[in-house]
This record gives sequence, structure tokens and C-alpha cells, in this order.
Amino acid sequence: MKRYDRLKEIRRLDPEKDALTIYRLTATYEFPWDYTRALELALYRTYAVPSIGRLLAETAELTDRAQKRYDDTALLLDTVVEHGFGTDEGRTAIRRINQMHRSYDISNQDMRYVLCTFVVMPKRWIDAYGWRKLSRHEKTAAAVYYRTLGRHMGIQDIPDSYEAFEKCLDAYEEAHFAWDEGARRVSDATLDLMASWYPRPLAPLLRASTRALLDEPLLRAFRYAPPNAATRKVVRSAVRLRGRAVRLMPPRKAPHYARQNWEIKGYPRGYRVGELGTFPVPGARGCPVPHSGESAPTSAE
Repeated sequence: MKRYDRLKEIRRLDPEKDALTIYRLTATYEFPWDYTRALELALYRTYAVPSIGRLLAETAELTDRAQKRYDDTALLLDTVVEHGFGTDEGRTAIRRINQMHRSYDISNQDMRYVLCTFVVMPKRWIDAYGWRKLSRHEKTAAAVYYRTLGRHMGIQDIPDSYEAFEKCLDAYEEAHFAWDEGARRVSDATLDLMASWYPRPLAPLLRASTRALLDEPLLRAFRYAPPNAATRKVVRSAVRLRGRAVRLMPPRKAPHYARQNWEIKGYPRGYRVGELGTFPVPGARGCPVPHSGESAPTSAE
């Protein structure tokens, strides 16, 4: 197989009917490293919306148990990609996602915004740093895939195209990005987590490098000092250079799923999908107490 043969295969598929197949080929064969980085950035980006960042700070999931939260989020999302929506594994992963989200007071608008980041940020990252840009088939398939995931999660008013996802994301960020003390704690904890994956002496360099990849709205929302122009240029050029190097490599012969990422640290002996994530108890930290006569939310598919 030659470097662009898989792209030719993708272009022979229907981006609406074959959305899962195309998305799986793109995320696990063509751009597994880029998708991991882009989805990390997508989730990180949501902290800059105070209603999201503040809730995450209140639950302490990303400040006290950052590695577990990272692992569980990646593994649950990855399960659906690997096994599909109609399998036992996929349904179990979605059920767990819904059980956790519905234990908190999260608005439909915030849920829809998070979904938008999953669609838009990978394309923007790959177009900037990948070994090639995403094709229209891949862009359309990603929008269809996450629209399907959003419906399984009960999200309302989901955008119906990539362009609509992008417009929704940009408008929501312009209206809602703002400073929040709790969100900044969550941001700092996430940067610390990413730095912890490497030798300790490299931590300051890694934090600075990560901030150099953030755009101005994010830096302002978290009140981070902007990196100097030289640092930003060096870091971004290095990531682009990696993409050019990948272009010269032979295509991947086997899929690489998020569960294979070395950043996943918490389950050296394996895991059960149904046991991933948290099991919030009403009245616990960050979890609302149901009103009299009302039961705690459970799950829906």
C-alpha cells in the first residue's frame, strides 16, 4: 500500500452512510497521534467556558484525579469508535457517558458545544500540523459520526454539517469564553498531567510548549501570559516538521486505538467498559441532590 492509497479508499465510500468506517480509518490509521492531541485540546478548550470549567473544578475529577479522568474519557470515547454504536461495547460506553453527565446540571448548550469541539478541533489541528489536510469526505464523515453520538447522548439542536458545527463553536466561544478561578485550576492541573508523562526536569519546557500551541482567546480566558514569538514559532514549526516526516513514512498497516496510547496509565491489567468513569452519588461534591419525590438521573440511550 502506498501513502495515499487509504485516502483513495476513503473517497470511494459514502461519507453519510459510511461515516463510522471513514472516521475509523481517519482516526486510527491516518492520524492516530494527531487525533489524540486534537481531542486533548478539544476537551481542554471547553474549560474556558466558565459553566463547564467551574463544574469540573467542583467535582475535583480533573484536579484530584486527573489521570483517571483522562484515561476514562479517552477509553469510553474510543470504545464507540472501535466497536460502533450498535454493539454491546458501544452501547455500554454511551450508557456510562450518559449516566455521568446526567448526574450533573449541564445545559444542552454546553453539551452541544463540547460536541462541536470534537468535530472542529481535529480538522483545524490536522490541517495545521498533519501530514496532509483532511479531505471533504473525512470532514463530512466526522460531522455525521458526532451527530450520531450526540443523538445517542440526547443532545438537542445538533448542527447538521461540519460548517454548522464550526459556526456554532466559534459563536459559543465568542459569547462565553471568560475567566473563572475554578476553570484556571482545572487548566493548571491538566497541564501538570501532560507534563507528568515525561521526565520531571522537562516539565517547565513541556508546559511552555503546550501554551505555545494555544490561541489567544484561550490564553486570555485562563489569564496565561502569551508565549514569546520565538517560542511559539519553534514549537509550532516542530509539530509541523513531525507531520512532514510522517508523510515520508509507509502507511500504517494496523489501526491504533486510544486504548493503545502510552499516556493511558491507569489500567495496566485491562478494564471493563461498564466500570469506567465515575458513579456520582447525589449530594456528593459537585453533584446536585434530587428534589423531594424525584429520583437521581440514571441513563438513556
